[in-house]
Amino acid sequence: MANLFIHWIEAKGAYTPWLFLALFVAASFLMIWRLEVMSGRGFEGTVLGTLVMPYCSGMGNLIFAFILGRNGGSGADVMTNSLVNNVTNMTLVLGLPAIIWGIKVLPSKNKNSSGKRSKGAGKTHELNRLSLLLTLTAVLFFTGAVWALGRKGNLNFNDGLVLVGLFLFWQCFHVFDVLKHNVRQGKSLGWALPFDLALLAVGAYGIYISTDWLVNWISDIHTGFISVKYIGWLSGWLMVLPNALLAFYYGWRGQPETVYASQVGDAHVSIPLCLGIYALYHTMVMPAFFHAGMLILLGATLAHFFCVAFFGQLPRFVGWVLVAAYGVFLYKGLLG
Repeated sequence: MANLFIHWIEAKGAYTPWLFLALFVAASFLMIWRLEVMSGRGFEGTVLGTLVMPYCSGMGNLIFAFILGRNGGSGADVMTNSLVNNVTNMTLVLGLPAIIWGIKVLPSKNKNSSGKRSKGAGKTHELNRLSLLLTLTAVLFFTGAVWALGRKGNLNFNDGLVLVGLFLFWQCFHVFDVLKHNVRQGKSLGWALPFDLALLAVGAYGIYISTDWLVNWISDIHTGFISVKYIGWLSGWLMVLPNALLAFYYGWRGQPETVYASQVGDAHVSIPLCLGIYALYHTMVMPAFFHAGMLILLGATLAHFFCVAFFGQLPRFVGWVLVAAYGVFLYKGLLG
């Protein structure tokens, strides 16, 4: 059945790549839709971003790493994909909403609000801020670990075991945190869980077949910017697209903690899991801009941590600085 569908798309000639791109985006949003529904049944606030959203927004990166590892593709392209994904999320995708709407994790106090309601809302926002700070600390730790392991110029099988192990430990921590939350609130996963999981599987499979076809298609193109030479950059930007739309959607809706947590949480899939999976297949050689990309990512994460910890928000001028840092990243990666 799947092969018939693929052959039907391939018969569309020049429209085929665009149709597979559309399939990738549609499958990504199918996962987002069901994951958001699931969040209302037992997950809320930044738990949604740190535990659930990464599997939605990071599925493309995970499949990309698996496909290149299986097919013997370039490890430098997998690292480029992860760096483009994470640096874009932490600079451009968070910087622009901060410039347009402002991102306040701790909203300004309203003197007209009732005392009891204000205290309850304030406690929720403070818990979200602490959860976000923990997530940012994990991003710093994971990115620092990859930088330290990759300073020798590559990531080998043993490094891959370390990176995958770090990710599994982080996810186990959050699984138990969610279970404790549900016990306290008297919530359960509910009867609709199998249906939700089935739709998530459909979305994941749609991402897999579209990514697999697009990787094979671009691997046969050797000239121009849309070519195998830039597959790491092109795939990274494609996989940022669902995250970017999420950031602007939640920024417009006035849910800054979800804007923040969904982007930050995505880093836990690209780095360390995707890199670790590829390293289990083949030794990963670092791209030329590895150190510059890592320093920009670490610097952006430290800026976010400082702003959230001391100001409870991402000020607009910091948003401009992050967008400028993304320009430096593009220069170092593409022209440096």
